[in-house]
Amino acid sequence: VMHHLRFVVYIAKNYRGYGLPLADLIQEGNIGLMKAVKNFDPGKNVRLASFAVHWIKSEINEFVIKNWKMVKIATTKEQRKLFFNLRSKKKDFNWLTQDEAKKIATDLNVSTKQVFEMESRLAGQDIGFDGPDNADDDSAMQAPSQWLTHEESNDPAVLIENQETENNTQTAIHTALTALDERSRDIVKRRWLNEDKKATLHELADEYGVSAERIRQIESQAMKKLKGLLVL
Repeated sequence: VMHHLRFVVYIAKNYRGYGLPLADLIQEGNIGLMKAVKNFDPGKNVRLASFAVHWIKSEINEFVIKNWKMVKIATTKEQRKLFFNLRSKKKDFNWLTQDEAKKIATDLNVSTKQVFEMESRLAGQDIGFDGPDNADDDSAMQAPSQWLTHEESNDPAVLIENQETENNTQTAIHTALTALDERSRDIVKRRWLNEDKKATLHELADEYGVSAERIRQIESQAMKKLKGLLVL
């Protein structure tokens, strides 16, 4: 559980634009995490991080609904869905056209009437749903839609798992490199791991006083050894 606390913080930060204390958002997210742990089945082929996303977001969403100044406009399941998604789906700040409302209604599985009603409620509040974006002010009374991540590509579980996989891969590569001799390690690093400018066979050949073919052979042998050492 302790390992996943930073995962909760990652999700909670996406809700900072609602003007609620980040500490409170994290606390609610932790409650969601604990519920997820309680209901998690290790026997299923699902990572806890992926399983916990729904629980964490659910608790934070509920907290936002109850505590933000727009609380009274979103009391039903459909209204809550519109509350968290409507402005992010609007193309601009103008009123929705009939066709735009129909498309949003279809996407969110609600009625066109509900879309227009929520749009009117949002527009009629004294505090706008959108406002100046200030990423450093947790207490700013604003709710820019860009703080909310609804696209699958922005799923925090996916992002964090990908980052962990990348970190594990980098660690494994650096560990495997220590098994190579100094020259082989230098050649592999400069041929494959140098992001700025990869060295050519001829450049390395001139530096080490051997032929380009010899550098290629050393590189090939080193890569085969690394392949055998890496278990990712």
